[in-house]
Amino acid sequence: MRSGELADFSDPEIVASIRHTVKLCARLQTMTIFDDYYREVIEELIPGIPASTTVCPPIHCDHGSNFILAEDVFINYNAVCVGGGHVRIGKHARIGPNCQFYTPNHPMDPVARREEKEYAHPITIGEDCWLGGNVTLLPGVTIGDRCIVAAGSVVTRDVPDDCLVAGNPAVIKRRLNQKP
Repeated sequence: MRSGELADFSDPEIVASIRHTVKLCARLQTMTIFDDYYREVIEELIPGIPASTTVCPPIHCDHGSNFILAEDVFINYNAVCVGGGHVRIGKHARIGPNCQFYTPNHPMDPVARREEKEYAHPITIGEDCWLGGNVTLLPGVTIGDRCIVAAGSVVTRDVPDDCLVAGNPAVIKRRLNQKP
C-alpha cells in the first residue's frame, strides 16, 4: 500500500486497518482535547504521536498509522486524510481547520479504475510550516521548511523552503526569510 505500487484496497489487512481507524475516528467525534480519554484514543489512532502534538477532533482518515507527526504539531478541527500513503508533518507545524491530505491516485485507464485498486503517494510537510484553513494537498506533494500555504489553496506540486504559496493551483507568491 505504501510502496507506490498499485494496491488492492479490498485486501483483508487493509480493510482491517480501515475498520479500526474508522471506529477510533467515530469515538473522537464526541470528544474534545480536554476529555479524559482523548489522549488514549488519539495515541491508538496515531501510534507514536508525541505528547506535545495536538490533533483537534473530529479527524477523518482511512489509516491513522499513516500519520507521522513530529514534536509540537497542531492540527485544527476536521482534518481529512484519505488513502494509504504516509503523511509526515515536521516539528512546530500548524495546520488550519478543514485541511485535506489526499495520498491516493487511481489508474488513468477507466476500465482499470473499476477495480478496488489505487496507488498511494506520501505527503510531506516540513518544519515550522503553517497551512491556513481549507488547504488541500494532492498525492506526492512535499512542502519545504518554514512555508506558509494560504487558506483555500490547492497544492499540486512541491514547494521549496521559505515560500508563501496561494491559489488553485497554489503558486509561489513570495520568498520568506531571505537575507539581502
